[in-house]
Amino acid sequence: MSDFLDFSTVKRPKTPNTYLVAPPGYADQASPDAEAPLFNCTAEELFGRVEGMVSAHKRWELKAADPSSGRLYFIAISKIFKFKDDIDIAVMAGPAGSDKSRIAIYSRSRVGHSDLGANEKRVREILDTLALP
Repeated sequence: MSDFLDFSTVKRPKTPNTYLVAPPGYADQASPDAEAPLFNCTAEELFGRVEGMVSAHKRWELKAADPSSGRLYFIAISKIFKFKDDIDIAVMAGPAGSDKSRIAIYSRSRVGHSDLGANEKRVREILDTLALP
């Protein structure tokens, strides 16, 4: 699928309702909020874990997944007000010659000025879950 977000050209709004985690040099023009961790598994393994986690979540709807490019796109729906947020994920190989991998995650609200920290919380939930053995 070619309609995935291009992390290299992403332009973040001035409103505080987004959260971006990326490896160094991956989405620098968008000023990531945090550096992505290095995972002790291959990109293929990490992609499978991410896809399984997204598919299993009750209020997340997986809209697109492409294992060959390591890309996923899903929508998160808030419990009470049913707000929809967009989340793009890119999974990539880590340092050359290693069996490690990295991830970029961009979570953003469709409406409102502030998300009250919802996007950051979601991204940290994803990273914390993936960090578990």
